[in-house]
Amino acid sequence: MSGGKVRNYFCPDCGSTVYWQADNLPEMIGVAVGAIADPDFPAPVRSVFEQSKHTWVEIGGTAVEHFQQGGARKS
Repeated sequence: MSGGKVRNYFCPDCGSTVYWQADNLPEMIGVAVGAIADPDFPAPVRSVFEQSKHTWVEIGGTAVEHFQQGGARKS
């Protein structure tokens, strides 16, 4: 689905993205992993919008789901 609005929420001190919410997926919140300072934070299990990621970004692992566009499951 395209054309939906996404609201981004930023750190008031440094301006970094902290999280975002999409109007068409109100039950989901996307959290920027870089906003979490825990070195033991688990690795990602889903990578979405890979068609627009930088070529040097690699998200590996056998349990990772990869999506070229959105990765939301349709009910």
